[in-house]
Amino acid sequence: MSSPTKMHADELDIDAALVARLVAEQFPRWAGLPVTRVASAGTDNAMYRLGADMVVRLPRLPGGARQVDTEHRWLPQLAPRLPLPVPTPLAKGAPGAGYGLPWGVYEWLDGENSYDAPILELRDAAERLGRFVAALRKVDAVGGPPSWRGGPVGEHDDYVRTAIRDLGAAGVLDAELAAAAWEETLRLPQWDAAPVWLHGDLLPGNLLTSAGRLTAVIDFGGLGVGDPAADTLAAWAVFDDATRDVFRAAGEVDDATWARGRGWALCFGLMAEHYYGGRCGNGTNPVLAGVGMRAVGEVLAEHGPL
Repeated sequence: MSSPTKMHADELDIDAALVARLVAEQFPRWAGLPVTRVASAGTDNAMYRLGADMVVRLPRLPGGARQVDTEHRWLPQLAPRLPLPVPTPLAKGAPGAGYGLPWGVYEWLDGENSYDAPILELRDAAERLGRFVAALRKVDAVGGPPSWRGGPVGEHDDYVRTAIRDLGAAGVLDAELAAAAWEETLRLPQWDAAPVWLHGDLLPGNLLTSAGRLTAVIDFGGLGVGDPAADTLAAWAVFDDATRDVFRAAGEVDDATWARGRGWALCFGLMAEHYYGGRCGNGTNPVLAGVGMRAVGEVLAEHGPL
């Protein structure tokens, strides 16, 4: 699906030889196991399968150390309370072999990401993922780190407005309609309750499937606490008009959170297309850009014409 082309100017150099050296130096019991790159449209981590039963995840960007620490600290506590399988951390590696960040080894979860193997049983997946979101939100969040999408979506106002302007000029979208939908988002009341857990990145690449059914949730680099609205992003990025309400009901989402989540879908979609797409962006991740524009389309269709 994806190539090892770098997506960011400050992206670190990572390849299978580096992973093999790191494993051999720090975990000699696994030295000699085959290391194979896992193709992914993910933007924050590189993944390499280690043997048959493990996967190594390495942050692509200099600021990615927190993601590894968060997963290894919190996933073992959260996993027993969640209704879908999630990654099991096995070992945390330290900087070395010319690579300057911590990295992690996890159990391999069978399945394909839903970019490559789309969900066919959408209604079933909407129910399952909704229950997952609700269960995660109900776990005691005391001491949890802030999620990267746990604050107000309006913090991205400048970038979103730039994306609307540029994408509109390029003929990618109706800028007036997108701007109106964004203005509505900015006027919404904000989350004023105690912070709760959220995954923060429930996009197709982080959902595993088997035979068309949702089987697991991966990539908890954005895990943290805050406003849970961003975890409804999947309603517009993954589901459709016929299954969106199934996801909402299973996720026990109130009206205000749902409206903010729609704003997150618009924000994500505009930023993804503007940064990774080929018309205004760097063209390095057309898969993610396509998911972004799909989310934008779903949001604007719900908004309706001006």
